[in-house]
Parts: sequence; structure tokens; C-alpha cells
Amino acid sequence: PSESGFTTDVLALYDWVKARSGNSSILFWGHSLGTGIATNAARKLQEERGVQVDAVVLESPYTNIRDAGANIPITKIYRQFPGFEYLILDSMARAGMFFRSDENVKVLGCPLLILHAEDDGVLPPKLGRKLYETAREAYKDKSKVKFITFPEKLGLGHDYISFNPELPALVKDFLNMK
Repeated sequence: PSESGFTTDVLALYDWVKARSGNSSILFWGHSLGTGIATNAARKLQEERGVQVDAVVLESPYTNIRDAGANIPITKIYRQFPGFEYLILDSMARAGMFFRSDENVKVLGCPLLILHAEDDGVLPPKLGRKLYETAREAYKDKSKVKFITFPEKLGLGHDYISFNPELPALVKDFLNMK
């Protein structure tokens, strides 16, 4: 798997769905690593084809893969050792893995919804918040960018935002705003 391969796959899927969906709205929904793929595909679609996806929803996102790698708890013990950046973080760049959602959101124009649980133990909410701030600063129409956090007491963590019974209504309300 590669970053460009993932993006190409999503664009092929988009073409397939678009050919069969009539005038239905199509949105990209990415979770965790998939948030970088979703923003890549939305940007590529916009820049290379002049087509804007109807919306992008990012669940438990990060700014870019380097920031994600530097902040996930599993790397905490290794961050203190010399060579951590070169061996771990730079190795992703050498493999062509960047997933620069922070750069992608600066050029998107479609509605963007960012979802993050305050008790996310994999990708800290600060990364989602930073991505939101980057998008909000770049978007001309600030109402197209929304950040929803889910309180720790719900216990949604990294993987269970989609289990929240209020989520469909939150997404529908957001999409109706556009």
C-alpha cells in the first residue's frame, strides 16, 4: 500500500459510485489513517478534475502522518532515544507517506466536518483541533468548516464515534447547512 495507491483507489471508487448514483450527494468519510486518504482524494478531484466532492467528514483525524507518528502513544517510549525522528518519522517520508491533511484542507472548498472524541487514546484531539483551525483559517466561507468533539464520559475513544446514536442527526444537520 502507498499513499498514491490509496488515493487512486478512492478516486476509482468515486467514479464507480458517481456513475451509479444519479444526482445523489457523495461525501468522503475517513477514519484515522483514512482521513489523510479522504483529504488527498478530495484535493486531487478538485485540482485535477475541477470537481468538488459534496462534503468531507474526518473522524479521529491528524494533521499529517509525521505529526501522527510523533503523537501516538505507542511511540512515547521511543521519542526520547536519539534517531527516533530519522528511523521512525523520516522513514515514512522516505517511503512516500505524507498524508498532509493540513495542506489539503487549505485548498478544499467543500463542506468539511471534523469529529474527534476527547478520550481518543490513539490520535490526540489536539491534532483534530489543529486541523480544524488550519481549515477554518484557509476557508473563505467559515460556515463550511465544523469541529464536533465528543466528551470523554461517552467513552467513544478512537474507534467508536460511529456508534454514537446522535451522529446521523449531527451529520445531517451539518450537510443541510451547506
